[in-house]
Amino acid sequence: VQIVESGGGLGQPGGSLGLSCKVFDSERFFDAATVGWYRQAPGRERELVARITDDGRTIYGDSAKGRFAISRDNDKQTVNLQMDKLKPEDTAMYFCNFRTQTGWMHWGHGTHVTVSS
Repeated sequence: VQIVESGGGLGQPGGSLGLSCKVFDSERFFDAATVGWYRQAPGRERELVARITDDGRTIYGDSAKGRFAISRDNDKQTVNLQMDKLKPEDTAMYFCNFRTQTGWMHWGHGTHVTVSS
């Protein structure tokens, strides 16, 4: 499969950005996979932002709770992350992670988000 993330860029504090993760060549098994967004800021470890399971359950990292929302469109093999109430500390490289039920996992190359006024 190939993962393509999009939607990063510059956001304003208190504003919103939307990220999209498209998983190409996954039509046969996308709906059975867990897809997540992770982020990594300079000098820090990669951390969970949010993930969504095959049955639509969502899990959020502490930094994302109450501000971000993850959703999936199985027909388009896409997972979206809506980020609201942005903070400067949301600045990071955001990565999409695709994991099948057998445990096979693949990462995207990432999209950068900068939150600054």
